[in-house]
Amino acid sequence: MVQRNPMTAVSDAEHQQMMDNQDDLIQPQKPSNPVLESPSHRGLHRELLISHRWGLLHGEKSELQKVMEQRRIEQHRESELALRPATDLELELRKRRQRLLAYELEEQKRREDQRNIPEFVRVKDNLRRVRVLGN
Repeated sequence: MVQRNPMTAVSDAEHQQMMDNQDDLIQPQKPSNPVLESPSHRGLHRELLISHRWGLLHGEKSELQKVMEQRRIEQHRESELALRPATDLELELRKRRQRLLAYELEEQKRREDQRNIPEFVRVKDNLRRVRVLGN
């Protein structure tokens, strides 16, 4: 004996009739994805699966491991550059940089001295320059 749920209002005969009517309807199909169906995509996917199974793909590293590896590589490069003798161009660039820094320090010192001079002395110097240029 089949027990029925009292909540269902559809009888077996009505259910069978609805199923017969649905068979006459065209059932909707999921549209195809051209990217997934392309032979190149399928080939690439197959190759990735095989590589993964064989363990050819590197496992994902944590963010900390990636950063530490990058730092180690940079330190190695810097140590190699430090051991390598400097070229003529690098030597000239260093000399130029040192001269520019010295010039900037002198200019900054001159400006500081100008600020420390009282205003009436600066005005007097400016008037002397104007008189000399005016003659």
